[in-house]
Amino acid sequence: MKVEDASLMTPAAWRERFRTGNWHRPTAGLALGYAQANLVILQRELAYDFLLFCQRNPKPCPILEVTDIGCFEPKLVARGADLRTDLPKYRIFRNGQLVDEPSDIRSYWQDDFVSFLLGCSFTFEGALQAAGIEVRHITQNRNVPMYITNRECQKAGVMQGPLVVSMRPVPASNLVKVVQITSRFPAVHGAPVHIGDPQALGIVDLALPDMGESVDVKAGEIPVFWACGCTSQAVVMAVKPELVITHAPGFMFITDLSDQGLAAF
Repeated sequence: MKVEDASLMTPAAWRERFRTGNWHRPTAGLALGYAQANLVILQRELAYDFLLFCQRNPKPCPILEVTDIGCFEPKLVARGADLRTDLPKYRIFRNGQLVDEPSDIRSYWQDDFVSFLLGCSFTFEGALQAAGIEVRHITQNRNVPMYITNRECQKAGVMQGPLVVSMRPVPASNLVKVVQITSRFPAVHGAPVHIGDPQALGIVDLALPDMGESVDVKAGEIPVFWACGCTSQAVVMAVKPELVITHAPGFMFITDLSDQGLAAF
């Protein structure tokens, strides 16, 4: 299926397709006009600290919904959906180590789990494209490049770790427009956190992302960096909880929320 055709499917249709295990690519460019979300599932005793972490670090971890304990239905953002099956790929972390990347987590589910859905920057990419701005990882059919930076997030309880950013190359002539467009969407990371020199973030080589895939940066283009919800995975690797489940980077949960409904102005 071409991404151009795929973008016309509804969020519910996409979730049904993911439930069958019949999608193995990142979700960028899918269901344009609807918000996508990062997923973090923790045991109850860690939920308060993580909630506090998100409140203290809203750029990388903007909360769209927190479920009731043991509930796998995101009743606010996608009523009737199932967080155990409705993403194309998950990550299972045990003691901070990645141990599995399944397409279904029902066998891992526990009654003490609390699920967090965090805004994802894939959401504002439709607005960028509508303004005539290329989103390079979509045109190159790759996962967005993500980098672990040298910036530490604000600690909350046991939760601590570095900021993770996603990168999109932008022609210098479009920088102001890109900042203006993405600033309208604070619920999905909003404006960039850095523009230009990657080394200022501790990134040595753009061709070697920590997550996702590298994309071409052409002459006259500037690397632009946004806070990324995969910061939560860097925290998991730093804190090493007994068991945490997340989305696989780039393989997001597609909500029923419209992107324009999340726009601040």
